[in-house]
Amino acid sequence: MPTNAETISLALDRITAGYVFPQRATEIDSAIRGRLATGVYDTLSGPALCEAVTGHLQEVCPDKHLRLLWRDEPQSTDPVDEDGGRAAFLATLRTENQGVRRFEHLEGNIGLLDIRRIADAGEGARAIGAAMELVAHTRALVLDLRECRGGSPEGAAMWCSYFFPDDQVHLNDIYERSTGATRQYWTSSHLPAPRYLDRPVYVLTSAVTFSGGEDVAYTLQAHGRAVLVGKTTRGGAHPTARHPVTEHITVTVPTARTINTVTGTNWEGVGVVPDLATTADLALDVAHKDALGHPA
Repeated sequence: MPTNAETISLALDRITAGYVFPQRATEIDSAIRGRLATGVYDTLSGPALCEAVTGHLQEVCPDKHLRLLWRDEPQSTDPVDEDGGRAAFLATLRTENQGVRRFEHLEGNIGLLDIRRIADAGEGARAIGAAMELVAHTRALVLDLRECRGGSPEGAAMWCSYFFPDDQVHLNDIYERSTGATRQYWTSSHLPAPRYLDRPVYVLTSAVTFSGGEDVAYTLQAHGRAVLVGKTTRGGAHPTARHPVTEHITVTVPTARTINTVTGTNWEGVGVVPDLATTADLALDVAHKDALGHPA
């Protein structure tokens, strides 16, 4: 079983090799190895070690995707197979109804969709389409992302596509450090359900809303297609790889960054700021009241 020093060193090697900002990776490595030399981690173990290192990582570089994660069940320490990681992600989405938790028809013909994960655009397309079919004839829509903790960039683009008339909207780009390539994300030309056009859209946010959920919220807000209601989100905009460093500890390393085509930046470290600020608990009531005030 590796020592704490060996575990942290392995994690730092992964961060140095893969973190999207190489200069910051060098700063992180220097700072954490400096703490390691003082013995600050010597008496820690398990979740407490992960929590301490994560706190120090984010103190040097406030990137909320940069973490050491503890899991009680042993895991293989073999390098993660990209296809295997994707398969696990898709399997999780299948058990969670592709992230669609519930639909509700609110007073005044207002639709509500509670989305907990952003599905893959391939496997999740039918479920996303089914959800959008249910709200197709409402006069306003509330997307509840208050408990949405992440998901697929392709799925985020598909969700956003429903609120634009065609495939001519360039939503955002993702730059990948390992290849130096930038991938563009545009609205989809073909969707399995009607587009939701010329009607108000509200997105509910909270301090829990993260990553893929923030992507949908930020993109719709930046393109002027939704009113955000609730709390500022957690602030994680970097697509991330996971690397097991022991049987129980995984390091998550942001390897890419999102670039919104309207703002030229993203929500990393600052979160997505709502248009109508309120508590997460009151967000639905505030959005519903505002929607009722719009003419049918």
